[in-house]
This record gives sequence, structure tokens and C-alpha cells, in this order.
Amino acid sequence: MRLATLTGKDNYFEDFVPGAMMRHARGKTVEAIENVILTNLVMNTAQAHFNEHAMKNNRCGRRLTFGGVTLALIIGLAAQDTAENALAELALDKIRFSHPVFHGDTLYAFTEVLAVGPSDREDAGIVHFRHWGVNQDEKIVFEGERRVLIKRRSHWADR
Repeated sequence: MRLATLTGKDNYFEDFVPGAMMRHARGKTVEAIENVILTNLVMNTAQAHFNEHAMKNNRCGRRLTFGGVTLALIIGLAAQDTAENALAELALDKIRFSHPVFHGDTLYAFTEVLAVGPSDREDAGIVHFRHWGVNQDEKIVFEGERRVLIKRRSHWADR
């Protein structure tokens, strides 16, 4: 696996190369309050996310973290390397949650650059990423693809 390390100065459109892989530097432990707040904020009424008593008899035996929290954390962990020079989020596709996430799990993010291409703007191009996240046991908990409109260095670096 070819690993790339990017910084805010090094993640303009021109810096992304198809096939490049990134292991993002930070991990994030999922706190119960994050799950509760986002689950309630989006009015998700599934008891799996907020009723510990009901979940004791479930096959998992405890509350699950809402998938929206998992998605947000993985994309957030990847953002330092993939979105510092983003102008717009264009698409989120092929989302899969392949293993449950629980309060107290620590998540880590990885990214592969699938493609780069032009946009209808001369000052930016489109980068197609594949993101995935693993927990502390290296089990994949999230996979998805994302397209982002990213600034071109030639138009933005000196501003």
C-alpha cells in the first residue's frame, strides 16, 4: 500500500494522484454523548441508539452508535488530508456499515484516491475518494465513496 501524507499546503487538486492511499493520523473514541446528541438532533427514533435496557436482549447486547455518527467521524478524520482546500462536497455514494460501532470504540480512517478530473470551474477539479474506517480491533466499520470539488494550486495558492 502506497501511503501519502498530506498537509493543508499539500492537498490542492494537483496533489491527489489516483491510487494514492492515506492512513489518517488521528483516531477518535466514540463518546456516548456524541451518539445521543446526533441521534436526537436528526430525530432518529430507533431505540437501538438510546435505549440501553431494550438493547440488552438484542444480539449485540448493548446500544449501537447511529451510522450517521460513524460516517461523520470517519469523514471528519479524513478531512485534514482531503478537505482542507475543498470548495464543495459533491457526492457521497456506496455507503456501507459492515460492523457495529459501540460507545467507547476508537475509530481510524483510511482513504484511497480513485480518480481526479476536471470540473466546470477552471479554479478547481473533482477528486473521487474511497474512505473506510476501522475500529480498535481493525474491523472495518464503514466504507464509502466521496467526490469533492478541490481548489487548484495554480489559482489559489498565492491568495
